[in-house]
Amino acid sequence: MDRETLRQTLKSYFGYDTFRPMQEEIILHTIGGGDSLVLMPTGGGKSLCFQISALVMEGMAVIVSPLISLMKDQVGALKANGIAAEFLNSSNDEGLNRDIINRCLEGRIKLLYISPERLVGGMMQVLQQAHIALFAIDEAHCISSWGHDFRPEYTQLGGLCELFPDVPIMALTATADKITKQDILKQMNIEDARTFIGSFDRPNLSLDVKRGYSAREKLRSIVELIRRHPGESGIIYCLARKTTEALAEKLQKEGFAVGVYHAGLPNSERDRVQDDFVADRIQVICATIAFGMGIDKSNVRFVVHYNMPKSIESFYQEIGRGGRDGLPCETILYYNLSDIITLRKFADESGQQEINLEKLQRMQEYAEAQVCRRRILLNYFGETSDKGCGNCDVCHTPPQTFDGTIIVQKALSAIMRTGEQIGFTVTIDILRGAMSPEVVSHGYNQLKTFAAGRDIPYRDWHDYLLQMLQMGFVEIAYNEDRHIHVTDLGKEVLYGKRSVQLAVISREDFSVKARRKRQQEEQRASSVPAENDENKELFEKLREVRKRIADEHQWPAYVVLSDRSLHHLATEKPTTLAAFGNTFGIGEHKRDTFGTQFIEVIKEYAPAQEGLPFPENTVETPATEKPVSYMEQQKQLHANAYAPWTEKDDEQLAKYVKEGISVKEIASLMERNNGAIRSRIRKLGIEL
Repeated sequence: MDRETLRQTLKSYFGYDTFRPMQEEIILHTIGGGDSLVLMPTGGGKSLCFQISALVMEGMAVIVSPLISLMKDQVGALKANGIAAEFLNSSNDEGLNRDIINRCLEGRIKLLYISPERLVGGMMQVLQQAHIALFAIDEAHCISSWGHDFRPEYTQLGGLCELFPDVPIMALTATADKITKQDILKQMNIEDARTFIGSFDRPNLSLDVKRGYSAREKLRSIVELIRRHPGESGIIYCLARKTTEALAEKLQKEGFAVGVYHAGLPNSERDRVQDDFVADRIQVICATIAFGMGIDKSNVRFVVHYNMPKSIESFYQEIGRGGRDGLPCETILYYNLSDIITLRKFADESGQQEINLEKLQRMQEYAEAQVCRRRILLNYFGETSDKGCGNCDVCHTPPQTFDGTIIVQKALSAIMRTGEQIGFTVTIDILRGAMSPEVVSHGYNQLKTFAAGRDIPYRDWHDYLLQMLQMGFVEIAYNEDRHIHVTDLGKEVLYGKRSVQLAVISREDFSVKARRKRQQEEQRASSVPAENDENKELFEKLREVRKRIADEHQWPAYVVLSDRSLHHLATEKPTTLAAFGNTFGIGEHKRDTFGTQFIEVIKEYAPAQEGLPFPENTVETPATEKPVSYMEQQKQLHANAYAPWTEKDDEQLAKYVKEGISVKEIASLMERNNGAIRSRIRKLGIEL
């Protein structure tokens, strides 16, 4: 199978000009009969590896998936692209399942999604009568007892090698450490499989950590976040079920459409909430970690962690559910001492205490980082970077420090003078001079350090103590009612042998004046013409068309066209089916099925009607001649207008940008219009 055929298949069905890194190599390896373990981040393009393989191979691909919702999403999206796909699970009635099985045996289905329970429960033998091209095991970490979502039924999938010795197996996961990867290969009986590890860098995800926020401050911050994303979807992860419910109620009072999802709800209610979120009937979902593994929604624009997650694997998988279409997505992690205490308790009570405590420690290190957060994440997954990402809070606002030695000494002295028998709250009460019942009953108000820090607000003391914990000056004795102990390093500070630099505390200003200032800045920013010439009004009209089509077919809106495709349409304004089909993410089936409906709206905004955006793009035609279409005008003006982009073109474009050549000059050199150059630069992720 040659690479050009693969790219034509990619363009024809999915509307993409090029593969993401490693996808093509994985597909070629599979077509050649090789087994593989594919490790890519959530939103990294794993599914396309087995979908394209299935389309170019003879026979049917069987995809083992643990969640009904994931099957529904992917099968719906495949059908919208004109691909014969079905799923077998308990949501179908048995009559429908029998019909699907018959079509599989007749060779009329290219991709069959099936749960591991149904596959090992008798379907393996049935499928021996069909022509199977490959087996794809999605969420493969579920097969390993070391994985965070272990499912016993996955362990029986190791028998596939014996029953189908000549069929390649592709195991895929978004998160697996070294131990889990080895276990997947062993359990699946594919220890000679080739391992593909894609980049875990998701540059479109911004990374922000907010430390020490109170519940009220979190709410204000989240409300502002949602208001920054009107009509756009977001997920808020919470540690406890009651927190999801309480937060959702508060956000609903603010006027937002919010749903709740956690394992304590009936299946029917969870399904309803998930369907409403996928179909954009609710904007925000407040959920525990029970939510999300089966979500393929591409247009999530913000992901919030109300509490710190238990591990970097969990955190990265959860934020990976945002921005799957490649457009920007905000991610925010709220981090507090109470999170550490709760998660430490969970880890202590787990069956894998040592491993879980280590994972928690690494997560805590990320939250406390004073260097680029993306570098920390990439390093955790085995990648290295020698520069900051420019899209995290540390890169945007490098932390400032001051000499905090005296502040730290006051706190350490208060702890030592109580015999290290107090926790965070009482320590702050002593330093602030608060006559709390516990302070008075133990006589702590008689200590020399009582009220020694009355000039520092309570919340700032809390932050400084958290920094002291991060720097190793104190530790929490979890087996002693969470009392604070001073470490040997802390004693060096206390006795004047070491100085300390503390981070300057920076918090959001939630005053009415500050909020109005931010709103004015956002309004000014939105009034500035966009560099990419996108028509915002047209974009909203296209969203309306997309929703109408989605409602007619009972699909999520992003299955019809992604937000990214709509942005391209609102920028490029194609007015013919050929040009429409050459837009990012639009394959032949969608072009032929939905193209006319979108083009009718685009024509109302196309340059021929509103005045061309660039003076050099005008072609005068005599009144007696038939008017020349916009597409034909461009072809007359630019020799390469609407010509497919090649790898060589992309390399040349990147070289011109790197050399600092302007968009207008590049357009002239490459014989294309300005809009096409800007669109391609944006698509390739090149920074101007």
